[in-house]
Amino acid sequence: MTSVSSSSEFQHQHHFKSAEHQYASSKQGIWLFLCTEILMFGGLFVGYLIYHSLYPTVFKNGSETLDWKMGAVNTVVLLVSSFTMAAAINYVQRGLHKIAAIMLALTIACAGAFMVIKYFEYSHKFHVGTVPGKFSLVDPSCGAGGKRAECESKIASLLKNPAELEKNHVSAEEVTRLKAVISQPKWEMFYGFYFVMTGLHGIHVVAGALLIFWIFIKTLRRKVGPEYYTPVEGVGLFWHVVDLVWIYLFPLLYLVG
Repeated sequence: MTSVSSSSEFQHQHHFKSAEHQYASSKQGIWLFLCTEILMFGGLFVGYLIYHSLYPTVFKNGSETLDWKMGAVNTVVLLVSSFTMAAAINYVQRGLHKIAAIMLALTIACAGAFMVIKYFEYSHKFHVGTVPGKFSLVDPSCGAGGKRAECESKIASLLKNPAELEKNHVSAEEVTRLKAVISQPKWEMFYGFYFVMTGLHGIHVVAGALLIFWIFIKTLRRKVGPEYYTPVEGVGLFWHVVDLVWIYLFPLLYLVG
C-alpha cells in the first residue's frame, strides 16, 4: 500500500509526478536529514573517544559520580517509547486512529518522563558544582577581592563543609567519589562532554516530543491514515534515531568506569 492515494482527500503535491514519487522523495529527505544528525553526534563521539584515551582516569572517576540507575531507567523509558512509536505508525497505517493516538500520547509521556529524570540529574550536579565552564566551577562566594584565580572549585569548597554536604544530600560514598574526581588534573573535561552530549540529546527529545504532538493532533483529526502516513513515518524515524543515540550515550557516560 502506498503512502498517498489518488483520492480527493490525499492528492499528491503538484510538483511531484505521482503519489509514489512524493512518498519516495519524502523518505529520501528524512533519511538525508537523519544522516546529518548522525554526523553531528558522531563528531562528539569521536572527540569523546580521543579524550577518553588521553585521560582515562578522569573519565573513569567522572562516570562513577553519575547515577547509573537513573540512566538505566531513562534507557528503559526510551526503549518503551520506541515500541509505542512503532505501534502508532502501524495503527495509523491500519486506520485505527484512536489506538494510534493512545500510542502517540504514551510516547509523549515517555519523553516527558525522560526529561524529568534528567532534570533531577542536572540539578544535583549544579548543587555540587560538577558543571562545565571556568566560572561555574568556582565557588560563587569566592574572589570578591579580585583574586578569583586563587579560588578553589565549588566541589573542593563543598567537601570541606559537612553542613553544606548534608544540605545538598551528598552521601559519604559520593564524597569519596567526588574527592577522587578533583584529585585529577583536567577533571572538568568529563563533565563538559557529559553536559554537551546529554544536553544536545535532551534538545532532540524535546523537539521529537513536539513533532509527535503535531502528529497526535493530525491523527485525532484523521489527517493521516492508510492512504497517507508519510509524516508519521518521518517523525517515527527521527524518534528512533534519538533513542539510538541514547543507547550509545548510556554505556559511554554511565558505565565507562
